Amino acid sequence: MSALAAEQRPFFFLIDFELQKPLIYPLEDAQSLGFEFEVKGFRNFNPQDQKPTPTPLSIDPVPKAVYAQAYQKVMEEIYQGNTFLVNLTFPSAIQTSLHLEDVFHWAKAPYKLLYQNHFVVYSPECFVKIKDGHIYSYPMKGTIDAQLPEAKKKLETDPKEINEHNTIVDLIRNDLSKVANQVQVTRFRYLDKIKTQKNEIYHTSSEIRGKLSPDWKSQLPDILLDMLPAGSICGAPKAKTVSIIQEVEQDQRGYYTGIFGYFDGENLDSAVNIRYLEKKDGQLLYRSGGGITFLSDLESEYNELIEKIYVPVV
Repeated sequence: MSALAAEQRPFFFLIDFELQKPLIYPLEDAQSLGFEFEVKGFRNFNPQDQKPTPTPLSIDPVPKAVYAQAYQKVMEEIYQGNTFLVNLTFPSAIQTSLHLEDVFHWAKAPYKLLYQNHFVVYSPECFVKIKDGHIYSYPMKGTIDAQLPEAKKKLETDPKEINEHNTIVDLIRNDLSKVANQVQVTRFRYLDKIKTQKNEIYHTSSEIRGKLSPDWKSQLPDILLDMLPAGSICGAPKAKTVSIIQEVEQDQRGYYTGIFGYFDGENLDSAVNIRYLEKKDGQLLYRSGGGITFLSDLESEYNELIEKIYVPVV
């Protein structure tokens, strides 16, 4: 990464949650190695012309008893003061007539990634963007079914959602302060709407910006590593929370909730690997979850995990 950035040579990168399997390839090699991606309109593939049709998903979510056991352990850690926000995730089995390649080409998302027949990402969340010497992050915390009565107001005023979002904004602001100066929150708790195969959902994001040093390209690996894993998909405090996640979740996350991105020779953009569908042992698994705080309740958090299982193809 350092060498490619120094040469101002475009490259693709993919980093897993555990920071054990990072991949960096010159742009011209990425597709031949099985990686097709789109980053805010830039593509290294030819899009399909075929129009999508509404496609139902058959969802077999993680059993509630399994989720509840992990949830109770997380709550114990919270009340012992070891953490105050944990992003708890699980895989759910799904069935669909779509192939991973279909989902990749048809999904509507600012960040998309397909790795052969292994997994597809259609993420709405930016990890970091570097443009004109500034670094930006857009943590996403807070989701609600847009069809609910007064959904926007509920999301904007819910104490649990406010607490969770504020925690992550503060965490990301601190992360950016490790690598940049003049860090400030430039947009706070704005709402976006996503249309899915079953309904529409609102989610809440903020924009945080900092100024990098003029030689930031030579420091690029350290800039990314100092901010990983992404705060929005682990929690706070980060180190202890990651150890709790590794204890209570069923398996390693791998590339789920890692990041991928593209450096064009001058600027960089990247996404958090959420909205993640993978093929494992012949089965399709969709990974999802949400943030647990002292204001959480089991029923709502389990329902949020299910609510986030969608393919935005309509």
